[in-house]
Amino acid sequence: MRKWQDEYWLLLMQIYLKRPQGVKPMYSRDMVGLSLELHIPPQALYQQMFRLRQIDTPLMEHLWDKYGKSPKKLKKEVELLRKMNGFGNPESFYEGVEVSESWELDFRPIAERPELTPLMLIMILDLYFRLTPNTMVSDTPEVQELAKMMKISSDTVVEVMNVYQFCDPYLQRDSMPYNPLFDTCDEIWQRYGNGKPERLAALAAQLKEYFK
Repeated sequence: MRKWQDEYWLLLMQIYLKRPQGVKPMYSRDMVGLSLELHIPPQALYQQMFRLRQIDTPLMEHLWDKYGKSPKKLKKEVELLRKMNGFGNPESFYEGVEVSESWELDFRPIAERPELTPLMLIMILDLYFRLTPNTMVSDTPEVQELAKMMKISSDTVVEVMNVYQFCDPYLQRDSMPYNPLFDTCDEIWQRYGNGKPERLAALAAQLKEYFK
């Protein structure tokens, strides 16, 4: 994770001031986009956004006095900041800096199936625990609803659920035919499949914001 710098407040403030003004959901597109840009987890940005609204330090007072009612001025400053820091040129921005990605990978396309991301597999795993194997079919309303939200086919959701059945120790499935999604599904299962379903459900509920 990158160390927080004061100029990042401008980037965060621009999101805060977007209508409807206020603290944005942790996994909204804007928040995740900025997180990926700065290599700062969404949870950390979300906490900083609450600090931003408190206006309890001289720096916060200065920011709000200067930009709180001047979104155009803020936009200009943000554009200048991005140009100065090379935000539009990641190779230049991170030249000589070793960037270790961890949480970011959940938002990156899966190489073998670029229409999917680990984030989407998390959403499908949450639905997996809500269904029985005989309802993990493309015409199940919940499957269709999730597919529509993530802009993929119902058949793709069902395919991932079928892979999860081979990750599920309770089903004791025999070895499945090769599927390039298995390794990533198994990694997601190890992270969330053996924990409390309500924790996964709470995360999935937050992640829905990303698909709006």
